[in-house]
Amino acid sequence: MNRSDKFFNDALKLFPGGVNSPARAIKPYPFYVREARGSKLYSVDDTEYIDYSLGFGPLILGHGDQRVMKTVVEQLKKGWLYGAPYEAEIRLAKKIRRYFPAIETMRFVNSGTEATMNAIRVARGYTGKRKIIKFEGNYHGSHDNVLVKAGSSALTFSIPTSEGVLEEIVKYTLVAPYNNLEVVEKISSDNADDLAAIIVEPIAANMGLVPPEKDFLKGLREIADKYDALLIFDEVITGFRVAMGGAQEYYGIEADLTTLGKVIGGGFPIGLYGGRREFMEEVTPLGKVHNAGTFNAHPISMVAGLKTIDILEKTQALEKASETALKVSEYMKELIEEYGVKAVVNRIESMFQIFFSKKRVENFKDVNSSDKKLYLKYHRMMMDKGVYMAPSQFETCFTSSAHSDDDLKKTFKALEDVLKGCR
Repeated sequence: MNRSDKFFNDALKLFPGGVNSPARAIKPYPFYVREARGSKLYSVDDTEYIDYSLGFGPLILGHGDQRVMKTVVEQLKKGWLYGAPYEAEIRLAKKIRRYFPAIETMRFVNSGTEATMNAIRVARGYTGKRKIIKFEGNYHGSHDNVLVKAGSSALTFSIPTSEGVLEEIVKYTLVAPYNNLEVVEKISSDNADDLAAIIVEPIAANMGLVPPEKDFLKGLREIADKYDALLIFDEVITGFRVAMGGAQEYYGIEADLTTLGKVIGGGFPIGLYGGRREFMEEVTPLGKVHNAGTFNAHPISMVAGLKTIDILEKTQALEKASETALKVSEYMKELIEEYGVKAVVNRIESMFQIFFSKKRVENFKDVNSSDKKLYLKYHRMMMDKGVYMAPSQFETCFTSSAHSDDDLKKTFKALEDVLKGCR
């Protein structure tokens, strides 16, 4: 028995399913990490993996970036929790506002889940309305408002995805197919008097990777305006990754409320929600929409995020990460064509994913109809070759500025060997 297997057997007695987040529950058992550096993960069994998961997206500079580490160590010497305001939160907020002009004021929280939960609360508080529209396959964290799935029709009220979520809560959450404006318009029209918000991942990165179709985001902006609802962009993944100004800069569409996370904390826990001043003035202590948190604007997350964004500003890190993803995805496409594999690859900047499907993947139905068992076989075979891709068909692969030409060569060789077995 190797050490990871032994640790997992111990973990099964301590944690539900042996893990502290379901995405880590790799079959037959997860590997346990000893350390991570640059583009690599090193397991407790002394196995090296080229990492294309990168903590599910935050590590745009790779693991253990020395510049960020130095900043964090300097902060640790000054203390790591104050329970009082700290100047670094102002500097990070100013950086964020520079790239996201739609975020005039904001509130730091501790996770993407907290960010989307509070953004929805603000939308309801500001509009005085109750219902929201979300999209099938979009993930906005693990709070009750968004843990829903569509019923027999996308126009019906939703039922909970998770036990413990009350139907009385999710009946106010309406689900539409991603990339389908016609259904969004119908739902909005039918619920116009009580529609508070439309929340969307502008680039869907929690069902693999599914880009928005042409004019989809523009159409959402127009529908939200038409029915006096707030448009919420969940940019927890895309912010400071697809562009410094996220998907809003990338597609030229501004949201009313925005949520951020991942990259803005430099790999430390963080979340943020913000928008126009008139919306955010609903938040306590100015307004009556409550939010508080002992760890909000945690000093370590503030300085790590500041340093990360500073590096992105002064280097070609974003471009390098995107170039690496382009090379990997294009080589995948070449091999798919050469070997006759029934698969497609989606990519936007430094994000990509392969789907074992005969057709384009444009929505959750397409993702769900792809061969997910074959994806797991592909994932395991790539791990056996020392390459760690996203551990689920419903996750996205990421690249960083730390991925090297040597990493690419090893990845290409692994893909050559593995995709042959995926025909």
